[in-house]
Amino acid sequence: MTAAAPHGAAFPVERYRADFPVLARRVHDQPLVYLDNAATAQKPRQVMETLDDYYRDYNSNIHRGVHTLSEQATAAYEAARKKIQTFINAASHQEIIFVRGTTEAINLVAQSYGRNRLGAGDEIIVSEMEHHSNIVPWQLLCEQTGATLQVIPINDAGELDMDAYKNLLGDNTRIVAIGHISNALGSVNPVTEITALAHAVGAVVLLDGAQAAPHTSLDVAALDCDFYAFSGHKLFGPTGIGVLYGKQALLEAMPPYHGGGDMIKMVTFKKTLYNDLPYKFEAGTPYIAGVIGLGAAVDYVSAIGMDQIQAYEDELLRYATTAAVGVPGLTLIGTAAHKAGILSFVLDGIHPHDLGTILDHDGIAIRAGHHCAMPVMERYRVPATARASFAFYNTREEVDKLIAGIDKAKDIFN
Repeated sequence: MTAAAPHGAAFPVERYRADFPVLARRVHDQPLVYLDNAATAQKPRQVMETLDDYYRDYNSNIHRGVHTLSEQATAAYEAARKKIQTFINAASHQEIIFVRGTTEAINLVAQSYGRNRLGAGDEIIVSEMEHHSNIVPWQLLCEQTGATLQVIPINDAGELDMDAYKNLLGDNTRIVAIGHISNALGSVNPVTEITALAHAVGAVVLLDGAQAAPHTSLDVAALDCDFYAFSGHKLFGPTGIGVLYGKQALLEAMPPYHGGGDMIKMVTFKKTLYNDLPYKFEAGTPYIAGVIGLGAAVDYVSAIGMDQIQAYEDELLRYATTAAVGVPGLTLIGTAAHKAGILSFVLDGIHPHDLGTILDHDGIAIRAGHHCAMPVMERYRVPATARASFAFYNTREEVDKLIAGIDKAKDIFN
């Protein structure tokens, strides 16, 4: 395991970069500059070795097996659950549900919690900056139940209009579902205040933490949210695995989302008795390697220190923002006072897709498009943005290459 940097020492970015083999490769004969971390993060060798160890040494199904491989796999799987419990400061390992990712976690809450509780006249509140995965499941729920979707507007900086939010809250508010950090803008939302205001009217709160979990310390007890969802692949872990945290009393009262093996205590043709938490929501053979790999990813970032990661990424974002605003014809989309490491922008006369293609030929990987946040694009009246998103293994030199690549694109189009 990589040792953490000494307290107060400069962040040793090159030491951590050495743990990520892909960062040493070349693209179009240029050194890779990977700035697409909001879409998916790269994986350290420690995570890849953990996956390899599982498949090579103790590949087996979990739970109920009495042979050595099954017992070893079960122990590693459940150890990962406890690591994640500690990582987000949940009260119990029973509050940690393994799912395929943030999207499945939100759908689980919408269907298992919301479908049996909401009806005509009830209201669900989301915001104008949400990812599609925190919009569409609630729209489906509204269609099923007759509930209404309410939307918190954002200002030009990409910040929530909190006065509008307070006005939307009322006796009919049942669920508030908000992104902790916007994937399209980088805005960090005041989720503790949002949660407290929702609880004051009796609503439950789900926080989409897909962009927050890799970049900031999490404490669901302090946040007091009812549900929290995040994905492993953005947290330097495997794809296809994620976590739903839920307060135990809520999860206990919710029916299963999927039916099958392992989520049962007894099955007859007359009646099925469901398993205890967390297994009630984990039907079938899970992604065992993915869970164990996610546990290794949590070990990795915890050894570095989430506070150290956040401080370094904040400094890198400040450097990148200063450089970007100095580029003539570049307009930042999302300038909230409190942001995480995302730069979304447009360039006069150059479509983001064209910019992305030009940058790729210099080995620079960014994202171009609507970022699964079409309402954000509509709000700013742009078809798409270019998005550079940072992780703790990115450097100032890579930011400089991004700016040079943007200047090159401007020269080509001019």
